Amino acid sequence: MRLFNRKAPFTKRLEIEAPPAAADRHGVAIATVLRDEEHYIAEWVSFHRAVGVRHFFVYDDGSTDRTLQVLRDLLPQTELTTLPWRFAMRDVSVGLPLNRQTLAFAHAILNFGGDFRWMAFIDADEFILPKSGRTIEEALSGAKGFPNISLPWHMFGTNGHKTRPAGPVTRNYTLRARDPMSRMKNVMNFKCIVDPCAVSEVSVHHFSTKEFGDKTANDDGKVVPLDKRKSPDFYSSRHLQLNHYYTRSEEEFRRKIERGGVSPTVWEKRKTRLTIALENIEKDQFEDRAMMNFLDENKISF
Repeated sequence: MRLFNRKAPFTKRLEIEAPPAAADRHGVAIATVLRDEEHYIAEWVSFHRAVGVRHFFVYDDGSTDRTLQVLRDLLPQTELTTLPWRFAMRDVSVGLPLNRQTLAFAHAILNFGGDFRWMAFIDADEFILPKSGRTIEEALSGAKGFPNISLPWHMFGTNGHKTRPAGPVTRNYTLRARDPMSRMKNVMNFKCIVDPCAVSEVSVHHFSTKEFGDKTANDDGKVVPLDKRKSPDFYSSRHLQLNHYYTRSEEEFRRKIERGGVSPTVWEKRKTRLTIALENIEKDQFEDRAMMNFLDENKISF
């Protein structure tokens, strides 16, 4: 693995040699970097397990609560790999910090990717909702086998909750920003599901593949160059929808700002970015009951 420099700082993009595919590779895996998600991780894991995720690779960024214990209580060893991932490293030649999410995702692909048909790279406040079929893998058929799929954020705000409400996040938060492709600052981005054995370049929000370079597909199989995926006509949630419960309650949002994040950003800059994002999410909201309907139709409870 070598660091790769293009337009973005080189610490954010890594060029890799994809792993060979195992003869019996199958299923969907999720890789995530998290910290102190004790109150939410059970719902997140239970939901994704219910929609067919075969294995969870959890890179723990120094949790001090019961996050890891909750995971181990919920999942057998055959479905869970936890790795300590707390570090602060800086490349002295250019003075830039290394992005721990990018490194974690590259590590997951290189060390585990050969066993899986698909790998998804999301956070613990993001849920991949199948909208055609019962599982993520069934819904992925809409992408027609393309190895690099970009799912736009569907951004949910506080929904008027001052403090953490009782019950599941997926049922307590139904108001979201109306336009997932909005150009409002800090509201639009993507997470990806990829064929790990085809990946040639890794980042947090985008990937490249050996055969297709920077081209990516939406969930309906429309393929575009990476720099065209923010176009309105690329948008689709026909088969898969990525729900990002960005803030949770007002109290939890304040804590999110205060505790910092997995990316190496200055605290004040992070605070400004998060605050602007919430303001923009709540400028134009509508009720999205797709998750609620899916849970009810499939009798999924937490």
